Amino acid sequence: MKGIKVTLAVAASALLLAAPAMAFHDGGVAQCESCHTMHNSVNGAKFTDTAKLGYAGLNQYQAGPYLLLGATQSEACLNCHESAAGGSYKVSTAAGTNNLAASANGTIVQFSPGGDFRWLTVKGQNYGHSINAPAFGYTSANLSTAPGGGATSYPGASLACSSCHDPHGKYRRTADTGYTWATTGAPIAASGSYNNSIAPTSAKAVGAYRILGGNNYQPKSLTGSFAFTADPPAAVANSTYNFSETDVAGKRVAYGAGMSEWCANCHGKMHQDTYTSGQTGAINVHPAGNGAKLTTAIATNYQTYVSSGIMTGSLATSSTSLVPFETGSSDFSGLRTIANGDNTGATDTSNVMCLSCHRAHAAGFSSMTRFGVVGFMTTDDGSGATVYSTSTTAGSTNGDLQAAYNNRPATNWPAYQRNLCNKCHAKD
Repeated sequence: MKGIKVTLAVAASALLLAAPAMAFHDGGVAQCESCHTMHNSVNGAKFTDTAKLGYAGLNQYQAGPYLLLGATQSEACLNCHESAAGGSYKVSTAAGTNNLAASANGTIVQFSPGGDFRWLTVKGQNYGHSINAPAFGYTSANLSTAPGGGATSYPGASLACSSCHDPHGKYRRTADTGYTWATTGAPIAASGSYNNSIAPTSAKAVGAYRILGGNNYQPKSLTGSFAFTADPPAAVANSTYNFSETDVAGKRVAYGAGMSEWCANCHGKMHQDTYTSGQTGAINVHPAGNGAKLTTAIATNYQTYVSSGIMTGSLATSSTSLVPFETGSSDFSGLRTIANGDNTGATDTSNVMCLSCHRAHAAGFSSMTRFGVVGFMTTDDGSGATVYSTSTTAGSTNGDLQAAYNNRPATNWPAYQRNLCNKCHAKD
């Protein structure tokens, strides 16, 4: 009987480790043994047994900080969240990947809304958040502090996945509307990140979007005063978010409210709701935040803009994941509907946010923008065929650029397409 119990326990452990991360975390704290080790082993394998573990382990009798299964916090995350093939919860393409997935260039294979961290080694550190995970080829930021962060800006050398994501997922809510964020109370029953997430109740909570940290969050490993002052944003992703976006619209994340305010936890000087062009005595940054409404004119541009010179779009076809916006609502039931495929378009109550222009992790364009802002997006190859313009970013091929647009073919636009700032401003 004892032998049967041991066998069942090992089988159960294997199932837990093989489960998708969206189920593994379930919106809150995950299985302890999948991130930590008590005795320098995991699933019966020594850390030195790379072949059995499936990743490069640490030396025998050695664990990472806080008994992590990695030398750094980000390495413990990438044990599960990196892969040589695309899929679901992966955020990093394994180094050396070649022609293993749908990527046109055989290098980038993850096409999630946040972008693939591998752009940091393909293109350079200016292309994303420079996490510290040496075993996976990632090194600390070349910037000493977060850009636009002010006097208490987040230290670049300490940047890790856990700088933004709470690995223990304590932030929760118990209602779709009129909720408050808490770190205690009703137990977290499921993720709150997806269109198929359950509706929370007073008896069962759901986790924050992408288990992001909220007010007063600061990683235990970080010394100094860097605690967040803003709670997680209201946002919902489609559960099949990591895939090649071969169409114009792509799979949308429904952003509701609070994303820019959350980004301002580290980039405070970049956040400004109400700057108006020509205004004096202000920091001249693009408005972004709950108060940065699109206005009727800009919302109309967004709804009708198709491509350079073509303004024949409609509500049903206008929204694109390359230029997302916030709806201005914190109603999660409505956001789940949008993430499920409802083509609710921009209105004068919608607002621009940081992620309207940038990806959260990394991108194929400098300053981690979602689209190239230098020169044409597309041109022709001399025969009249539409191709991506390699002048958009230095050292790129058309394969690189198609991957940077989450695998959209260049023919989604006409030749000589200007950059997608025009989705809102329509100056072309």
